[in-house]
Amino acid sequence: MYSEEHLYSIALRECNLIGDINFYKLVRIFGGAKNAWENAKKNYSNVDGIGRKIVSDIGNPEHLKFAEKELKFCEKNNIKINLRHLQNLPKLLRECEDAPAILYQKGNFEREKQKISIVGTRNMTSYGKQFIHDFFEETQSENYVSVSGLALGVDKEVHEQSIHFQIPTIAVLAHGFHTLYPSKNKKLSEKILEENGTLFTEFNSSRKPDRENFIQRNRIVAGISPATIVVETAFGGGSISTATFANNYNREVYALPGKITDRQSQGCNNLIFQNKATAISTMKDLIDSLGLNPTKEKIEELFPRIEESIQLTENQELIYNKIIHHPQITLDDLAEKIELSSHKILPIILELELLGKVKSFSGRQFLAI
Repeated sequence: MYSEEHLYSIALRECNLIGDINFYKLVRIFGGAKNAWENAKKNYSNVDGIGRKIVSDIGNPEHLKFAEKELKFCEKNNIKINLRHLQNLPKLLRECEDAPAILYQKGNFEREKQKISIVGTRNMTSYGKQFIHDFFEETQSENYVSVSGLALGVDKEVHEQSIHFQIPTIAVLAHGFHTLYPSKNKKLSEKILEENGTLFTEFNSSRKPDRENFIQRNRIVAGISPATIVVETAFGGGSISTATFANNYNREVYALPGKITDRQSQGCNNLIFQNKATAISTMKDLIDSLGLNPTKEKIEELFPRIEESIQLTENQELIYNKIIHHPQITLDDLAEKIELSSHKILPIILELELLGKVKSFSGRQFLAI
């Protein structure tokens, strides 16, 4: 089940000063964890940014002994070991510069389904709870997987509503698989696995749920998905770090606005004010922006709006119709289909965005709203 590469990856990652970024540098240059373990100490000068001090702990036999025990623990507990340098990580997460070198996994992971991360405060209000319920109710027929952190409050509600509406869910933990924190969510973690979901952690079985692990964990929640929804958070809440990671990874961030006097909405309002998140104005707009297309004819809106008839120009109509019939079409493909140069299409796309007819995604992809 496990190879020598798994053994040496665990040992190498356990070395002092070998974090995820340095680990990835070493395995790329030396061709793998075993080769890095055997050669990095004498040939470290071949790697930019790696000095004698960084490689000083490589080769420590105690780390190999620990790795052997860890492999036995993983085998006993049916834990899969995903290695970044072997392309085992989820695709979007793998693209992040600081992606985990090792990602431990329990349960089934559906790679092809779209991921949507939903996070928020442990002190959730009825407003946030209602939003989560409505979101999953309106998207229950869609082919996606929810992602959250298995904390109390918003995270717990996300996982529970996912299970209720039969949507697979991923929980990212801030500790090793030897424990479960908070213990109140132990049964929920078991239910996630029973319902075809996944538990992920970058931490081995020696790692406890220390405070700093939760912030570190949040980058995985942000990195695994193209979009993160912040439901409720106060100023300085942990969800702000998740939104920051998502922004740094050039992912979409959405925040649920609330009253300026409501403490658990102040963080969301601030993200919106600083242009670090798109305000969620209606459920329909959010679902459309995420690229989900519910089959229900009517979607309840958070705030009612008046629909106005907009008359498009000939070129706007041409481009808009192509995007309707080819969801998430790229700029190059669009230019080829309508035989118009990219630099002439982009201003028209901008006009359609301002009219609320088109949504742009990273990689110059477009979706009709």
